[in-house]
This record gives sequence, C-alpha cells and structure tokens, in this order.
Amino acid sequence: MRLNPSFTLADVAEIRRVIEMNPWATIMSAGDDGLVASHYAVVLDETRDDLTIVGHVGRPDDLIHGIAERELLVVFQGPHGYVSPGWYGDVQAVPTWNYTAVHLAGVPELLSDEENLGVLDQLVARFESRMPEPKLMWERPNEPAFIQRLAAGTVGFRLTPTRVIAKRKLSQNKPVETIETVIGALESEGPYSNPSLAAEMRRAQDARTGAQR
Repeated sequence: MRLNPSFTLADVAEIRRVIEMNPWATIMSAGDDGLVASHYAVVLDETRDDLTIVGHVGRPDDLIHGIAERELLVVFQGPHGYVSPGWYGDVQAVPTWNYTAVHLAGVPELLSDEENLGVLDQLVARFESRMPEPKLMWERPNEPAFIQRLAAGTVGFRLTPTRVIAKRKLSQNKPVETIETVIGALESEGPYSNPSLAAEMRRAQDARTGAQR
C-alpha cells in the first residue's frame, strides 16, 4: 500500500475512523462502456490494521466493474454541509461547503465463497448489533440453505489500496474564533443545522488548538 509520504500513523488512524463511521461507499471503475458507479456498505478488514477494506457487490456488478481485473476507486463521504458567508462576520466572503472524504484505489482480489460468507456475516453483525434485539445472519428462523442462496448472488472482494487520498475541508484556513462561530451555527437550529458536521469540525478544532499549546 502506497500512502502519501506526508501521512503518519495518526493519519492512518484518522482515515480508518472516517471509514468506520461512514461505511456507505461509492464504488467506481472505468468499464468497457465508460465510467460506472455502484453503492454498497464497505468496511475495514477486521483481520488487518491498515486501510484494507472488504465488501461485496451483487451480480452482475462484479462483471460491470471487472472485479479483480481492473482498478476500483472506493469513496467514503464523511460529514458535509453548507457554510453561510454570514457566519464569518462582517467580512468579504462567499458560501462554501465543508466536508471530509477518503478515496481508496486499487485492484481488488476476489474472496472465496467461505470468505464472502464471513464478510457478509461481519456486515450483518456490524449494523444489526446496535438493535435492541439483534437478528444475526445465522440465527433462526434463517436456515443455512437460505443464507447460501442469498450469498450466491453476491461477489466478495478485498481491496488493499495502492493509492490513498484523504480530504478534509473544515474551515481550517479561518481564525480560531471564526471556526468557533461556524461550529456554533451548525449546532444551532436553522435551515443548515448540521450537528454531525459540527462534531467533525470540533474534533479537528480541538486537535488544532491542542497542537498549538
């Protein structure tokens, strides 16, 4: 896996956090008929501590994307939202959009049927565990034949990225006081209230001010 030379272990941990918190990904590739995109839940490979991801696509998306034959670009979109110029005070300003995003690119490997079942089980457990009464994949009334039949309609993959791009635009070019005002506006009620983006900005702001101490 080739990372931007400026990335540190802390950066890798932060990228993993963004992926972990935002598993609904856009999968893109350049097919024979042009660019194609699909949308699936994709998660970190729980057996690794790097940026390797695992997931699945439904048939025939495996053929459309040429899984294991050509490069995929997998995009994870974190919190994002509109920022009004009015939040900057009485200064020259224009609207903007704050966001976080991670791009992972590489040629994936196909998973075996057994590995694919393991990833499907991981995905179900990851999301269903938050329910008050989780209904896991292998629990009754699901029968093994039912699970196997559904799994046969999917193709699992593992992607260890050869290119990684992590982007974060959170008003970091503005003074601390201005960032605090934007966070407050996003936390308040209004047409552009966005607590999740405010929390992401707060995290970055605390890291920034802590590093300056």
